[in-house]
Amino acid sequence: MLEKLHLRIVSEVEKQGSLTAAASELCVTQSALSHTIKKLEQQLGTPIWLREGRSLRLTQAGEYLLRVANRVLPQLSLAEDRLQQFAQGERGVLRIGMECHPCYQWLLKAVAPYLAAWPDVDVDVKQKFQFGGIGALLGYEIDLLVTPDPLYKTGLHFEPVFDYEQVLVVGREHPLARHAWVKPAQLSNEVLISYPISLERQDIYSQFLMPAGITPRRHKTIETTDIMLQMVASGRGVAALPRWLLLEYAAQMPIVAVKLGRQGIAKQIHLGAREADLDTDYLQAFIKLARQPRKATRKQQPATSKQKMLSTKQTASKR
Repeated sequence: MLEKLHLRIVSEVEKQGSLTAAASELCVTQSALSHTIKKLEQQLGTPIWLREGRSLRLTQAGEYLLRVANRVLPQLSLAEDRLQQFAQGERGVLRIGMECHPCYQWLLKAVAPYLAAWPDVDVDVKQKFQFGGIGALLGYEIDLLVTPDPLYKTGLHFEPVFDYEQVLVVGREHPLARHAWVKPAQLSNEVLISYPISLERQDIYSQFLMPAGITPRRHKTIETTDIMLQMVASGRGVAALPRWLLLEYAAQMPIVAVKLGRQGIAKQIHLGAREADLDTDYLQAFIKLARQPRKATRKQQPATSKQKMLSTKQTASKR
């Protein structure tokens, strides 16, 4: 009979690359691990690995078993965590993943009232994913995905919760600041500053510059919004950001928004979840709360202990 241990063995051997390293990770001796593998292969009636010198290569059956392990083990881990939380009198943990840098500021506005309304639910935030946000959602690494670019797949549900406009941000003294809107060609001599993500995922490229066959004079990436806007305010370049985010900084910095094209670029923040989890009350409550409009402001309220915990987890995930 196939057991969880067998799936862990397949996963660890593939991950570690050798029986010795896998045995160490599983806290067993190499001989015990070899015996378990041999017994499993006898039970299944087919080999799982083929030896090639000192290395192991998965057979077709082994590849299939690895796919099962990658799908099932995260679900079992999540179930164990949830049951442990129930046993300790806790409601659970809402694990949120983000695929856009500016979404963190938006997320804070949703998390603050949520923590107050659901004191027995913790919130964890993750930005780094091995196989992308969709992969993290399908692989049970997260429960909710915050993204401006939903990818509709079987078993997933995406719901728009916030409308916004993507705009060009320029310094107040920049020549383009006098324009109501800009054409792609007007950025051909500009230094365009963006977050460190692929150009295909940036709306200013995919929806504005690339269709017109235009590239900026130089493309510079910066990790943090504050530094990016300081650069823009000092005339070192221009950036494309959500209008609501610019409004939060405009009172403290000499920056203005200019529409990208006559019609502008309309966007939405979506929340994605597994369809099977949509009935979870505290998950559905977050989606409902996220739809509620919130006033854009840079004034910071004193952080609660849970907000501080969220900030700490967010910082740790970036390291």
